[in-house]
Amino acid sequence: MSLTEARFHDLVDAVQQAVEDIFDDSDLDLDLENSAGVLTVRFENGSQLIFSRQPALRQLWLAARSGGFHFDYDEDNGRWICDTSDELLSEMLDRIVAEQAGANLEFDEI
Repeated sequence: MSLTEARFHDLVDAVQQAVEDIFDDSDLDLDLENSAGVLTVRFENGSQLIFSRQPALRQLWLAARSGGFHFDYDEDNGRWICDTSDELLSEMLDRIVAEQAGANLEFDEI
């Protein structure tokens, strides 16, 4: 593990804030809750996205209707990458938000 725990928490805080900002700037009817390091996004249709941190593994976890996904931080590229599919978090969020909320938001900045 190359990330220190402090850096890991800083990175997760930053990505969660960026996700919140993107949703806040959208016109979607949703609820955002950030509590104890877990960010929950509740869409109007009742579906959710849950972002949680796993400090021991230095991973960011995403739970969505389509499944659970684990992301490692790639220091070289400054991006979160799924540990099973190599899909970028930003790409996955583009797809999942379209599937769950029917909205086309861009998560390129995360």
